[in-house]
Amino acid sequence: MTPPDTLRALLAQPGLITMPCCFDPLSAKLIEQAGFPLTFMSGFAASAARLGLPDTGLMSYAEVVDQGRNICNAVSIPVIGDGDTGYGNAINVKRTVQGFARAGFAAVMIEDQVSPKRCGHVAGKAVVDREEAYARIRAAADARAEGADILILARTDARHEHGLDEAIARAARFAELGADILFVEAPRDAAEMARVPAELGKPCMANIVEGGLTPALPPAELEAMGYRIAAYPLTLLAAAMKAMVDTLAAFRTDTPDEDRLMGFAELKRRIGFDAYFDEEARYAGKG
Repeated sequence: MTPPDTLRALLAQPGLITMPCCFDPLSAKLIEQAGFPLTFMSGFAASAARLGLPDTGLMSYAEVVDQGRNICNAVSIPVIGDGDTGYGNAINVKRTVQGFARAGFAAVMIEDQVSPKRCGHVAGKAVVDREEAYARIRAAADARAEGADILILARTDARHEHGLDEAIARAARFAELGADILFVEAPRDAAEMARVPAELGKPCMANIVEGGLTPALPPAELEAMGYRIAAYPLTLLAAAMKAMVDTLAAFRTDTPDEDRLMGFAELKRRIGFDAYFDEEARYAGKG
């Protein structure tokens, strides 16, 4: 099946999909190796890993697509891509959706923030008016109707400025316009989180940012509320950064304790050396 078909099949099954998010091909491979059926290229994490810069709209469309293409080529599980605001007007949104489909993404997220957008859990974010927000999702759906085989994940950040009622109303309209998955960013408590899937009737994604605005409810509670996907956009980035900072601190006084490092044999295997050498041997001396 194609990546979009695989994602559709996952969404057709009951239960919650726990989705650790990636930021480069290696992190995506580790997610797949751990047995997770789905991942998401976090814009926050990808901006940090590729540019060393914050998620404030600094990554260009071309850079995002390039990063995503490399990630999609590295794994066999479906990958959702962060299309931000679509990088311009409705015509740009269509081009973004088409480009993400060609890059191999199973779904593309389009949101209603003003440009330049920013992480949904930091200060200063704002959303466009309803009509512009709806035009973006309409354009995304048109791109799909015109041949882009990809699912649409529609996100609203309206809760921040306008309250949860407005956010749910926008998400409901996104569904009417053709969105496959809905994402209301940054509900403030468990009661608000429960309202989202209960009132929308479409597959909904919860976004769990450790230390962010939304409570980090356990997966069983999210499933009971009716969420279909639980995204963890920064967990792997935060774990990797802490490990690197701790290791660098140890270097200042001594070499790091090897017990805290992945063994060389496992490191080679996970990156793909063993598979490469096996395939190399198949062609050796075959003429």
